[in-house]
Amino acid sequence: MASSTERSVTVDGFRWQITELGDGPPVVLCHGFPGLGYSYRHQMRALADAGYRAIAPDMPGYGGTDIPRDIADYTNERVSDGLIRLLDALGHERAVFVGHDFGAPVAWTVALRHRERVSGLVLLAVPYAPDRFPLRPSELYASMARKHFLHIHYFQKPGVADRELDADPRGFLQRLFYALSGDYRYLDIWRHPSEGNGYLDVLPDAPPLPWSWLTEDELDHYVEIFTRTGFSGGLNWYRAYDANWERGAELDGAHLEVPTLFVAGANDPVVAMSGAQALDRMRETVSDLRGVHLVDGAGHFVQQERPEQVNELLLRFVAG
Repeated sequence: MASSTERSVTVDGFRWQITELGDGPPVVLCHGFPGLGYSYRHQMRALADAGYRAIAPDMPGYGGTDIPRDIADYTNERVSDGLIRLLDALGHERAVFVGHDFGAPVAWTVALRHRERVSGLVLLAVPYAPDRFPLRPSELYASMARKHFLHIHYFQKPGVADRELDADPRGFLQRLFYALSGDYRYLDIWRHPSEGNGYLDVLPDAPPLPWSWLTEDELDHYVEIFTRTGFSGGLNWYRAYDANWERGAELDGAHLEVPTLFVAGANDPVVAMSGAQALDRMRETVSDLRGVHLVDGAGHFVQQERPEQVNELLLRFVAG
């Protein structure tokens, strides 16, 4: 079986770095923070073996893809339009889009703005959220941060978190991967106050590698890339929350009308924070929801923590 290939594709002056494997109907895999196209390494092989073309871009701000300076280039609207232009450049009319973490809102924005280009949608970790916040996100997060440490608020000011994380990529990545996994209760860090704390001050110490789902070599790959690029590109996705809110009025309450699958870890803090009502709201506003699956023992990085279960669900969905 051939190995995956990495290459750069420049579209309208913007350079995407993509990893691809297989030949057949395309499946576009969109990662979140702090990820890379590499975060889908387990899914790419499974998709290729089943007769699909797996395409995993480094998202804007990450890896070998360009790192824009303008925060507007990190909005769901702008990135979703860029993914459609990338799909055009790769010669595909339609694709299944898979999104994890920040990649999930981007993927569902593709489905809302370019319905005819999406044959299916898979959301990992983040349930479809059609309703716009009643106030500006940065104001909401600042209010929450008065009670406890909130990374979303800490990430808002350019340069602060960037300097902290860039100074210790390995320490940050290993501790965050552990903290968000099914082996730790991430919401425990909320016990820490915001005042005087950075992210590394509140994240737990991580056990030594290897873990059941992450090896030393795999962590080394992330560390090598983020040591080269820094974390500012990834952090800019958080700084685009207000811009997304401002641009999202026209999609407030919109229903998804493409076949959709939702998969998350049963121990994912995103699911814990959003609650059962978020899953119920998704069921109300996704007209063709093919399944809601919470994978036992897994946390936020479900496609890496439980690849066999995720691959089985993914392949069953795309085949349908």
